[in-house]
Amino acid sequence: MMLRRGFILFLPRLIGLLVVACCSVSIFYMLACTPKGDNQQLALPRVHSPTVKEGYEAILQEREEQHRNYIISLKKQIAQLKAELQGRTEQLKNMQNQYPAPLDIHLDHSKPEKAQANLLAFLRSQVDKAEVHSGVKLSTEYAAVPFESFTLQKVYQLETGLTRHPEEKPVRKDKRDELTEVIELAVGSLNKPDGVSKAKPRLYTASDFVEGIYRTEKNKGTLYELTFKGDAKHQFKKIVLFRPFGPVMKVKNENVNMADTLINVIVPLAKRASKFRQFMQNFREMGIQQDGRIHLTVVYFGKEQMNEVKSILENTSKSANFKNFTFIQLNEEFSRGKGLDVGARFWKGNNVVLFFCDVDIYFTAEFLNSCRLNTQPGKKVFYPVLFSQYNPSIIYGHHDSIPSLEQQLIIKKETGFWRDFGFGMTCQYRSDFINIGGFDLDIKGWGGEDVHLYRKYLHSNLMVIRTPVRGLFHLWHEKQCLDELTPEQYKMCMQSKAMNEASHGQLGMLVFKQEIETHLQKQKLSSKKM
Repeated sequence: MMLRRGFILFLPRLIGLLVVACCSVSIFYMLACTPKGDNQQLALPRVHSPTVKEGYEAILQEREEQHRNYIISLKKQIAQLKAELQGRTEQLKNMQNQYPAPLDIHLDHSKPEKAQANLLAFLRSQVDKAEVHSGVKLSTEYAAVPFESFTLQKVYQLETGLTRHPEEKPVRKDKRDELTEVIELAVGSLNKPDGVSKAKPRLYTASDFVEGIYRTEKNKGTLYELTFKGDAKHQFKKIVLFRPFGPVMKVKNENVNMADTLINVIVPLAKRASKFRQFMQNFREMGIQQDGRIHLTVVYFGKEQMNEVKSILENTSKSANFKNFTFIQLNEEFSRGKGLDVGARFWKGNNVVLFFCDVDIYFTAEFLNSCRLNTQPGKKVFYPVLFSQYNPSIIYGHHDSIPSLEQQLIIKKETGFWRDFGFGMTCQYRSDFINIGGFDLDIKGWGGEDVHLYRKYLHSNLMVIRTPVRGLFHLWHEKQCLDELTPEQYKMCMQSKAMNEASHGQLGMLVFKQEIETHLQKQKLSSKKM
């Protein structure tokens, strides 16, 4: 009762204090927020002045105008902030819709436990998204990702790569290490006590491994299914492992300026003047007219047809106003490696990108940019996989006429193949070529020198960029394998000649041409009888 009475007595005092506080805040706000003119203060008129009323009205009107302008300015700022906030919100939504998975992972290194938990959650989601626990609906038969199978000794693969062997020991160290790690992990998992059975567990080893299959889904991870011998006949142990791919991480963001990066195209040549004329047409259009940051070095062996080649070069120089070329003549037997080596070392200017080229190559201006972007002195060399053209007379034999060269340069399985066994066309900085030791000049004639140089780079600390490119073509020409070649060179030459002619199906049509014609004749006879 006493407390209640005291509270009732204290309440009016509390209300009074609150009123005084509110008034004080209001007065302080008016003093602090009243805008002032530029270096001007409003003077109050004296009380006994005859113009007191008019003076106060003018002051109030001026202050009202200032407040009105101030409010308008604030409203404009608020509207601008709202518009900017809305734009940022839309950008963020678009990014989240485009990249939903990676943005869910925040690897905050200041909180390692939370970062680890987020990463584990992401990796588990990768397992759920991959075709591990159940199948997924696919649109066509080509959408299925095939498995490859392996044992302790061999891998049975659909993508045979350079070796062309459907079964082989894993020649790449990363593949050997990967499969060895998977088998060891599976064995360790089998030998781990389950905590249920009291019987002495069997000790598994790698020799109990029967076979395994694996496949990689590019954006999810690699699935492994391994089979081991069981405890009795017709019994097996099966282990399923999954190596999930982590979230995409930004490694580098840089501006690359190639405006002043010159490419020195080096072409070794002996005779073949008609092919050189065709090459110069391509060089003029793509190199001189479209690209413009290019130099040509021709290393010519012998004197036969030399004047004709020099005439073609000089005519191009005059008609295109092109002076950036060098002609080197060697009185000796043709050697591709020697020609490229001499051309590279002859350059006396600043460090330059070298493009080792042949006279039967067609390139685009886009390829020249790829050449620049994939080379870096002391760090990267570029070994593009070019598209090799089949024999046009076989490909277009059923046509009324063979299309023009530009119309033939289409990347399809009927028109050519990726020349993944060739290492002759390459882009690299001259400094890297000199430091690696250049070509092996003991190799004469056709083939071998390019592989030798390629292996040097593989054994170095430089990164080798190997990728198919859409702007580099090997034009078909009849290949002559000379008797002077060594047995190994002759074999390589004949293999290249066989692959150059046509696809497997097209060659089959030629082999069974007689049978096909006989069948067609029978069909005609039977249709006449009917």
